Parts: sequence; C-alpha cells; structure tokens
Amino acid sequence: MIFVTVGTQDKEFKRLLENVDILIEKKVIKDEVIAQIGCTKFKSKNMKTYKYMSNKKIKKLINDSKYVICHGGVGTIIDSLNLNKKIIAVARLKKYGEHVNDHQLEIVKEFEKLGFILDGTNDLENAIKKLKDFKPKKYTSNNENFIKLIENYIDNN
Repeated sequence: MIFVTVGTQDKEFKRLLENVDILIEKKVIKDEVIAQIGCTKFKSKNMKTYKYMSNKKIKKLINDSKYVICHGGVGTIIDSLNLNKKIIAVARLKKYGEHVNDHQLEIVKEFEKLGFILDGTNDLENAIKKLKDFKPKKYTSNNENFIKLIENYIDNN
C-alpha cells in the first residue's frame, strides 16, 4: 500500500492527487493507494480517499505503507522519517494557489539534499522510478540539542 497525504492546509492540492491518479492508470504505481486529501475537491476511481484522519490513523497508514508520497510539510516528512519510510515529497507551489509562498519547495530541496527524501515536485513519475535504488539517510531527531540551547539561553539571560 502507498500512502498519499496532502496535510491539512486550507488550500487544495489537486495537482498532486491528479498526478498520482495518472500514474496509477499508467501502471507506474501498481499498489493500492490510500490518500488523505484534506479540503481538496477530488474524486478517484483508482484510490481510496479520505478528507481528514486522526494523527494516530495517519501514523498507522505511514507505518503500514511501502512508501509515502506527501506534500512538503515538515511534520509529515519527519513523522515518515521517524517510521523509517521512503518518502517522495511534492512541494505545494504559490503559482498554483496551493500555498501563500514557496517555502515547501525550500523544505523539500533541503531534505533531499541531506539524503532523507526524493523530490517529486517537478517529476513524480521519475521520483517513483528512483525509489527502488534509493537508500534514505537515517534520520535522528535534534530535539535534545534544541532544548539544551533554549535552556542555556534562558539560564544566561
């Protein structure tokens, strides 16, 4: 099973869902697809779609999936990395009205540069083809270092 999620933005992300639908029809994606589509008005005969899900349900679907296709949200990417999943992220872009700016593009490019994910923003089909040989870098949280920095700052100011 492949899990697709567009997050909980108040803007549609039809471009990603339509692309996944096309790739299912082309048999590039052969597995069952379950998609969390948020507020996007989208119907598919090729995948199961759900508007919203609990965080617990999303984490279960991520854990059960072969890989994750997601928007460029840090939370979704980190949740998937913590569950050791291969991830293809597709940035929401301002020019399509999918977000107010292109910060997701910067996020996706940085995570890809660090070796954690593949960027499917401009070519989802090619990113899927690269998945077979993709070995993501192991992700370890840096939360403890951030907490120490904040504690140090508070203690010294």
